[in-house]
Amino acid sequence: MTATATTLPILDMSRLDAGEEEAAAFRADLRQATHDFGFFYLVGHGVSEELQESVIRTARAFFDLPEADKMAVENVKSPQFRGYTRVGGELTQGKVDWREQIDIGAERPAVEIKPGVADYWRLEGPNQWPEALPELKTVVNRWHDELSELGLRLMQQWALSLGADALVFDAGFADNPSTLIKIVRYPGKSDPTPRQGVGAHKDSGVLTLLFVEPGKGGLQVQVQNGDEWIDAPPIPGAFVVNIGELLEVATNGYLKATVHRVISPLIGTDRISIPFFFNPALDAAVPVLDLPSELAAEATGITVDPANPIYMTYGENVLKSRLRAHPDVAALHHPDLV
Repeated sequence: MTATATTLPILDMSRLDAGEEEAAAFRADLRQATHDFGFFYLVGHGVSEELQESVIRTARAFFDLPEADKMAVENVKSPQFRGYTRVGGELTQGKVDWREQIDIGAERPAVEIKPGVADYWRLEGPNQWPEALPELKTVVNRWHDELSELGLRLMQQWALSLGADALVFDAGFADNPSTLIKIVRYPGKSDPTPRQGVGAHKDSGVLTLLFVEPGKGGLQVQVQNGDEWIDAPPIPGAFVVNIGELLEVATNGYLKATVHRVISPLIGTDRISIPFFFNPALDAAVPVLDLPSELAAEATGITVDPANPIYMTYGENVLKSRLRAHPDVAALHHPDLV
């Protein structure tokens, strides 16, 4: 693991296949990087350059579609908050994010909402796919499958690094995991300073694997227990990995979800960013780990924020975020919840 006060650590996952001593060293670095930063770069992960190039190329093809084709799958048509969001159509901390995107979740039938069914099941349902770009579904499904395998392997390594059984988190992902892929374009904007690409926030789930178009900066990570920001420009072929609020719950605050934001690029350029949110089933509650004494001594408890409570069940945690981020969708499809 390498890091300085102003850069994120870089972890090489191929060390897991280089013998038990190297694997143990990787796990120690994984735990330390997440404890100290909540973020790190991941290389040696096995996702091919060909697939990385394909997903960026297909993302560009989507955003190059005529406006009518993108608006045909606008997210206001989806009770599940799926589909295209125009520039300015999403909020973070009540402020407009300067980006456009398409949200793609796990493809399943919608759940019938009736008395006794938890509100978060409203998020389960089908995607909206643009008819003008059929290859998007093919590429995204391949991306989903490879990153799901990568995400589960990382969760198993975290479990071991925290003194738990390797499979302690697996049950939540075994049936109907609630994954989400956002394909995002940040257009250039300055008036005269850059705009909020996405505002400062923590992720509501377990794990995020972020792939950013090479050469395009803008991501910033807040230093743990401080006000300073670390720039996190992309490293060729690497994922930027961060944990969400549910790993904070699972470790009683030994690991902390870290605040991060994106600054819009300046006029004359743009930025493609593809976060993959690897999360358990909507009704899954993360197990709270019995940490070894030396780690438990550094667990400071779950962050208390009355404006942003953290729930143990993933569905409750993500529903609060979706309702806040897309008030237009919430008002149209879920007026009883807002």
